[in-house]
Amino acid sequence: MDILEKYNFTVSQKKILNDIKKDLIMWNEKSFEESFPYSLEEKYQSKQLSKKIFEYYVKLHNDLKNKPNDYDDFKNIKYDSRKYSFKTITKDGFGLGTCPVASEGTRCCNLLTLDAVESCGFDCSYCSIQSFYNQNQIGIDKDFKQKLQNLELDKDKIYHIGTGQSSDSLLWGNRDGILDALFEFARKYPNVILEFKTKSNNIKYLLENDVPKNIICTWSLNTQTIIDNEEHLTASLDERINSARALANKGVLVGFHFHPIVVYKNYLDEYKKIYDRLLDQFSSDEVVLISMGTLTFIKPVIKKLRDRVLKTKILQMPFETINGKQSYTIEQKKEMFKHCYDSFKPWHKKVYFYMCMEAHSLWKDVFGYEYCSNNQFEDFMLRNYMDKIRLN
Repeated sequence: MDILEKYNFTVSQKKILNDIKKDLIMWNEKSFEESFPYSLEEKYQSKQLSKKIFEYYVKLHNDLKNKPNDYDDFKNIKYDSRKYSFKTITKDGFGLGTCPVASEGTRCCNLLTLDAVESCGFDCSYCSIQSFYNQNQIGIDKDFKQKLQNLELDKDKIYHIGTGQSSDSLLWGNRDGILDALFEFARKYPNVILEFKTKSNNIKYLLENDVPKNIICTWSLNTQTIIDNEEHLTASLDERINSARALANKGVLVGFHFHPIVVYKNYLDEYKKIYDRLLDQFSSDEVVLISMGTLTFIKPVIKKLRDRVLKTKILQMPFETINGKQSYTIEQKKEMFKHCYDSFKPWHKKVYFYMCMEAHSLWKDVFGYEYCSNNQFEDFMLRNYMDKIRLN
């Protein structure tokens, strides 16, 4: 029975119901057909029946979004490994870009980017990269090394440049001489803070080579529950932390991004175990930053997720529109970010903490202070990072 065609739904109702149909599959709940309210057919007829069926599915959908997510029924779900190929690409521009999600509506650090690779070999269900690039084809900029050599920066100015915006910074290792070129660039410009952000444990090149002091390696961390169910193909939590520990042993400054923090049953307890573990296994002198962020979606990413019909609970949450994007409510964010920040109290004066892409109003509630502008945020961040690099 094709429910969407059998009953007299409007075009807009059909679109909403079709999204609900996909969501039920993704969330591993009873299917759209299995959930059909047959009892309504006995009470209503024609157009009134269609309205009641529509209202029923909308309520079912909202009820599921508002209940605490539970991954227990995901344990037997098998995830198929991805296959991808490489190709060399020609990219316009001189190589240095700006953060793709920078916005005056949120407090942003004005990160600059160097993107040698487009698309990622990992397959995190929430990742925005999937809406920008062909997931099955990894593009490598054939002119990347030459662009770095031609790039001229002001040697009296401090720059913070990240390499993990359009792909993972370390997953590909030194493929096509990417890390060779970046290490050479870091040595040429000691006033550049060059950040490698990763979810991998591929640190072989860094262990085998002298790492410039102005290169910092940061790991995006999550609970093993989220890694298992939403961060497909990535390194485990243990592998990520052990990799950070190995580089810290070598004298490389490290950092940790809790982005996204995801709400599910007992999530605060599971994240707290990671916070405590970092406090136990690292000293504040070794850690340059702790950042926090959460799920934030633009419409193309939500559409891409639904079209893939991947088993995920990432969209099973009560959305609130903030700065034109879908995310958790402000109150939910206060809870998760304050819990994280308070857990790291011993490091408050020794490690730089910040929130990524979050509303200006959250800073006062979480940290007890706020910046008046993105430029002031950037200035404080650069000063803190460079001070730690000089002491290292």
